Amino acid sequence: MSWKPLDVFSKIFSHEALESYLPKIQMVIQDTLRAWSSNPDSINVYHEAQKLTFRMAIRVLLGFRIPDEELGQLFEVYQQFVENVFSLPVDLPFSGYRKGIRAREALQKGLEKAIREKLQNTQGKDYSDALDILIESGKEHGKELTMQELKDGTLELIFAAYATTASASTSLIMQLLKHPAVLEKLREELRSKGILHNGCLCEGSLQLDTINGLRYLDCVIKEVLRLFTPISGGYRTVLQTFELDGFQIPKGWSVMYSIRDTHDTAPVFKDVDVFDPDRFGQDRTEDRDGRFHYLPFGGGVRTCLGKHLAKLFLKALAIELASMSRFELATRTFPRITLVPVVHPVDGLKVKFFGLDSNQNEILTETEAMLGATV
Repeated sequence: MSWKPLDVFSKIFSHEALESYLPKIQMVIQDTLRAWSSNPDSINVYHEAQKLTFRMAIRVLLGFRIPDEELGQLFEVYQQFVENVFSLPVDLPFSGYRKGIRAREALQKGLEKAIREKLQNTQGKDYSDALDILIESGKEHGKELTMQELKDGTLELIFAAYATTASASTSLIMQLLKHPAVLEKLREELRSKGILHNGCLCEGSLQLDTINGLRYLDCVIKEVLRLFTPISGGYRTVLQTFELDGFQIPKGWSVMYSIRDTHDTAPVFKDVDVFDPDRFGQDRTEDRDGRFHYLPFGGGVRTCLGKHLAKLFLKALAIELASMSRFELATRTFPRITLVPVVHPVDGLKVKFFGLDSNQNEILTETEAMLGATV
C-alpha cells in the first residue's frame, strides 16, 4: 500500500481521532477486567493482554462488529500467523512456514468477511475509525481501494496495535504489583483530579485532555516503557556517509540502533535498574537532558506513528486497574523476563483479579458468598 501518504496516519492518530476512540477503548478494557475478575482462577496476563489488544484493534480501530465467538476464533488464527511469520521459508507440509501461510489465508478470509459486512452496514456509527479514514483517504486521492488493499491495510493496523501494546500492558501490571505505593499514588492523583470518587470512576470524567493532564500517570507509563521497552531496536539505511567514534559508516549500509541498550547506558538516568516513575517528574530532568536518551518509540522522522494511541491505551488501562480491580500475584515469586520476540514474562505472569465495589471492597461471586455464609 505504498500509495498511502503520511497524512493518512496523522489523521488516524490525530487528537480528534484519539478522542473518538477513547470511550470505545474504555469499554473494551472495562469488559475485559470484569471478565478477569469473575474468573475464579488466576489468569495468564500476557496471553490475556494479547487478546485485549487484538480486541481493541478489531472493535475500536477497525470498527468490526464480529460476534465474540468468531472474534475468539480469529484471534487464534492471528496468533498462529504471528508465531510463524518469521519462520524459515522451507515449504514442507508441517513446517512453520506452511502453517503461517495457511493461517494468513484463513485470517484474510475472516477479515474480508468482516470488511464486506462493515461496508454494507454503515448505520449506527458514531465515529470514524481508522479503516474509515483509510477508505476515505483513498477516495480523496482518486483511488478506490481494492479488497486486497483493504485486507493488507487492516492487517497492518492490527499488527501495529497488537504485540508491543500487549507487552507493555503486561509490564505495567507487573510493576503495579511490585510497587503498591506507585498504584496508591496513582489513585491519589485520580482522586485529586475528581476522576476517582469513593472508589469508582466519576461518569464522564475520562476525557482525552483530562488524561493528558495526569502528570504522575504519564510518569508511570514513561518509566514502564523505559525499563521494559517492548522491542529491542530498529533498522535504518544510511543516507549519507558519516563518522561515529572514529568509524566511518558508508552510505547505503543498513544499521541497527538499540533502544534497550540506549536506555540502559544513557548517563542521564540514575539507578537505571530501579523502577522510579518520579525520575520523569517536574523536579527532575532525566528525560529532558539530551535528545536521544529516551526513545521507546524510536526517534527522528520515522518515530512510531501509533505512539499516541499506544500511550492512551496504557493510560486508560492503568486508570481502570486503579479504580475497578484488586489483583495479586498467583505465584510465589515474580517470573523471569524474556526479550524475544518482545519483552514478556516467561510464564506469562499469573495473576488473580478480584472485582471491587464502589468502596474498594472485594466483590464476592455468588458461589463464594454462599460458601462464606455456611462457614
